[in-house]
Amino acid sequence: MSIVENLLANIAEQKRAARAAPVPVAEPSRRVPAAEPEAAPARRIEIDFRKLRAEGYAPEHGQERRFADFCREIKRPLLRKALAADAPPERRLIMVSSALPGEGKTFITLSLAFSLARERDVSVLLVDADLPKGHISRALGLQHEPGLLDALADDKRNVDSLVVGTDVPGLTVLPAGRPNEGAAELITSARMAQIAASLVARNPRRLVLLDSPPLLVSIEARGLIQIPGLVLLVVRSGHTPRQALMDALAHVDSHKLHGVVLNESRLATQGDYYGYQGYGSESETGADPPVK
Repeated sequence: MSIVENLLANIAEQKRAARAAPVPVAEPSRRVPAAEPEAAPARRIEIDFRKLRAEGYAPEHGQERRFADFCREIKRPLLRKALAADAPPERRLIMVSSALPGEGKTFITLSLAFSLARERDVSVLLVDADLPKGHISRALGLQHEPGLLDALADDKRNVDSLVVGTDVPGLTVLPAGRPNEGAAELITSARMAQIAASLVARNPRRLVLLDSPPLLVSIEARGLIQIPGLVLLVVRSGHTPRQALMDALAHVDSHKLHGVVLNESRLATQGDYYGYQGYGSESETGADPPVK
């Protein structure tokens, strides 16, 4: 068994133990308070799922139900951990990243956001924190809207005023914002930690999903990873070099690593392997053998 297989097997064993354990229930004196009403976003967009599918950001026609099942397998333990009675607020800050570009990270992030938004007792704020590329913003037609970068650059800017509503119940979006040459410094600043804390402070039932740049090619991602309470790492089956995966994992606090999503796997879904065949474009991977 390779080091990568050992790693994924250990994660799978931890998740099986977590599923077997009883779900923590808040004691009467520690119940999660009712959510304060969130201010209605000033702007609301309609999400064009046909456009998302055409651009590779949604499952192909006929694969929706199959992939929805995979997303449920990802989100159930995620919800259990993020909303546990004793969970700190930062546990509701969930970062999705990858080792390299072309792993299907944004596809997984969008799919997970839609799946989480279907939960009746939570709301989801999808944050485009991939500041160099802004894939989420472009996919949703928000690439020219003010967003995270604008709030980071201006201490007096209320980040909640930049949140955009959607026609998907329970889902809002914070765009990447207008380009700024100092993005790397802004995202590693105390202002970023302040913004992140404010996004989860108002509503104890809000999950904040951060779409991050790839860890091995972005200074921004390595600064951002200090902030969330949970991290999901996306790996593209047959393409991600094993060494790249190990190098990426070295940047993640083991206490924050929630799991590894094996994207585009041709094997049956098993434990924490989430397979989905047919997504993504071809990309070069280097000399190391790919993860399988």
